[in-house]
Amino acid sequence: MAKKVRVRFAPSPTGGLHLGGVRTVLYNYLFARQHGGDFVLRIEDTDQSRYVPGAEEYIYECLKWCGLQPDESPQVGGPFAPYRQSERKSLYRQYAEFLVQEGKAYYAFDRPEELDSMRERFKTAENPSPQYDHKVRQEMRNSCALTFEETERLIADGVPHVIRIRMPENETVSFTDMIRGEVSFHTGLVDDKVLLKADGMPTYHLAVVVDDYLMKITHAFRGEEWLPSAPVHILLWKYLGWEADMPQWAHLPLILKPDGNGKLSKRDGDRLGFPVFAMNWTAKKEDGTTELTKGFRELGFLPEAFINMLAMLGWNDGTDQELFTLDELVQKFSIDRVHKGGAKFDFEKAKWFNHEWIKKADTASLKADVRRILADHDMSIIDDEQLGKVITLVKERCALMTDFVEQAGFFFQTPQKWDVDAIKPKWNEAKQAFFGDVINYLQQQTNWNGADLEHGFKELAAAKQIKAGEVLMPLRIMLVGGKFGPGVFDIAAIIGKEETIVRVKKVLELL
Repeated sequence: MAKKVRVRFAPSPTGGLHLGGVRTVLYNYLFARQHGGDFVLRIEDTDQSRYVPGAEEYIYECLKWCGLQPDESPQVGGPFAPYRQSERKSLYRQYAEFLVQEGKAYYAFDRPEELDSMRERFKTAENPSPQYDHKVRQEMRNSCALTFEETERLIADGVPHVIRIRMPENETVSFTDMIRGEVSFHTGLVDDKVLLKADGMPTYHLAVVVDDYLMKITHAFRGEEWLPSAPVHILLWKYLGWEADMPQWAHLPLILKPDGNGKLSKRDGDRLGFPVFAMNWTAKKEDGTTELTKGFRELGFLPEAFINMLAMLGWNDGTDQELFTLDELVQKFSIDRVHKGGAKFDFEKAKWFNHEWIKKADTASLKADVRRILADHDMSIIDDEQLGKVITLVKERCALMTDFVEQAGFFFQTPQKWDVDAIKPKWNEAKQAFFGDVINYLQQQTNWNGADLEHGFKELAAAKQIKAGEVLMPLRIMLVGGKFGPGVFDIAAIIGKEETIVRVKKVLELL
């Protein structure tokens, strides 16, 4: 009988969630849903020196916004709790000690200055940063180089020590990656990684293997930057006697800078003016000040568009289709169509996805967000029906939700300034007089709707022998402040008779 699919996302609570991390969540989630499996969120907080307060809550909030809720997590619990590694600390030592007894790991008592001295001593032109491996192992203060009695005495005296894996000198470790196929490593090139730190906390290497085993994880999807660690993890599965239960691996391609040169980082986003985090993240700097890093959510992305864009960064379904709902992605996703090569991040393309999703969105579903965004700019909206009409009129013009401020703000607030310089070159007394007549015409209107207003305005222009095209642009600037926006008579219909007349009069005074 096939095992139930169980996948996991295991972030460290150290800061903002990079879009590469959210894509890892997404691929895990899609795979689990497609196979009727479980998606587990596990918090890898073993490195307490890097722990950042608030970062764990931020991860939950990001996944909630994206609609990628885990089946098991520290928040919701589950049959394999606890889901925070710091709360599982007592579990790991027994496995590390077992590896020592089996001769697959060893105690290392080296002080920081001894490690620095080793790096200086073994440095060469070919090897500028030597690692703690089989070549230097016998030269250091560890249970491979010391006698059994010396080792026992150091432990009895409470001398701080770590436990390191003993990497074989000359073996090949191979596994089948679901994306890359057969992958092989020579063990002589891999250092003896620390498995258990002096404070009793496991490192990622030991914890990820023990937790994946105890939580019955069947598939492990993670970024390709973890590929160099794969031989250590595979040997741990083997040495602990769990090889038959080892998950299938898939190392996802990197998300690259727009020019394709290297992994996309927060610094690239800052430099090029786009976000790389899912949501705003405020970091405390060493000098006590804070630094805000913008997120996709606050910039005005819809979660549907963000998820759709991420899915396509490194995957496609083999057709030309680009717009997918989450349900469609669950149906169509397949790990064997994930690319091996990195995917270049293109912010213009990301905005294109968002624009398409805003256009597709049901007006009612946008109301709450648009209301909040406008309120942030001191525009209070009382009439819900009016807001709905405005959204329907302008949503095709918005690539970001924040664009509603410019594209819809003038419906709810008289413009603060008008682009009269665009009117002046072709302005004359006849037009000034014509708009005086327009005011009289508007004051007499009882049927206040776009079609009737347009018809009456054009009839009046014809009667005064003025081309309608020459006075429509000034009318638009009077109502909107600039040369943009939807149909000018639709605008007048929504802002109402009184406000339309106030704006026309104001600009006539300025002219």
